[in-house]
Amino acid sequence: MKKILLSASLLAMLFSCQSEDSKVVAENNAAQRQCASQEVLERQLREDPEMALRMNKIEEFTENFTKSNPNYRLVNGKIQIPVVVNVLYKTTAENISLAQIQSQIDVLNKDFNATNSDYGQVPALFSGVKANVGISFVLDQVIRKSTTKTSWGTNDAIKKTNQGGLAAVTPTTKLNLWVCTIGGGILGYAQFPGGASATDGVVIDSKYLGTTGRATYPFNLGRTATHEVGHWMNLRHIWGDATCGSDLVADTPTHNTANYGVPTYPHLSTCSGTPVEMTMNYMDYTDDRGMYMFSLGQKARMDAVFAVGGSRASFRN
Repeated sequence: MKKILLSASLLAMLFSCQSEDSKVVAENNAAQRQCASQEVLERQLREDPEMALRMNKIEEFTENFTKSNPNYRLVNGKIQIPVVVNVLYKTTAENISLAQIQSQIDVLNKDFNATNSDYGQVPALFSGVKANVGISFVLDQVIRKSTTKTSWGTNDAIKKTNQGGLAAVTPTTKLNLWVCTIGGGILGYAQFPGGASATDGVVIDSKYLGTTGRATYPFNLGRTATHEVGHWMNLRHIWGDATCGSDLVADTPTHNTANYGVPTYPHLSTCSGTPVEMTMNYMDYTDDRGMYMFSLGQKARMDAVFAVGGSRASFRN
């Protein structure tokens, strides 16, 4: 279907640039899905030059791992991820209910185990590469903090107590998920493997978490967290954050750029070979009801993160 994995020596170049086209698209679609993970990555790379070296090593490990497991039928043992939810609120509405939080945990379990009700909608063209990732999530604890901030932005202040936020709880063995009002039209963002432990985790705007309570259409099916946790497990946007870019996965078609709303299938790329785009992939920018699959190649990248020697091997049971 497409592209080979890039070598580690090329990754620094990939991480350091995002196409102007995709930035313009994001700016012009403030009411549509916006994920700030790539922008956060670029900021972190500027602030911490050693991070690029760490990420290159992770990519080298991932490339070797996926090459040695070409069938993507990997058994890493049972991976169950405890989730610490850090809720920062100013208003009563922002202090979301436990039911809304649990609904998000339920969605993650369905989406990462191919038990989501829309999994059967995957087109026949992609049925051979659709994946059951096989990772489960359990709510570990909920921590709440009242704040005077109306929005938190994407500079990781929410993760720092000296800036009014909440510090990560044992981030080497627990996924920290911060819930707040982010602002700027951003639905969420994640930290890729290789970043600092103190800021590791995922941030989701409370209006786009879970399936009940404050969850707001068309992002009310919990897929924002599925998308961001995908980043946390080392997945890139499916268009590679560049026109006809690479997401470092061999079995996902080359996309022109992000897709929004719910595109009519089949949606053809104008990139080389004009492939049908996998718009229903969780790592695109479609509305929640329009995304419902990971690919086997993406599963392999996630498996590599948790494999012995992987960057998140400490999460193994």
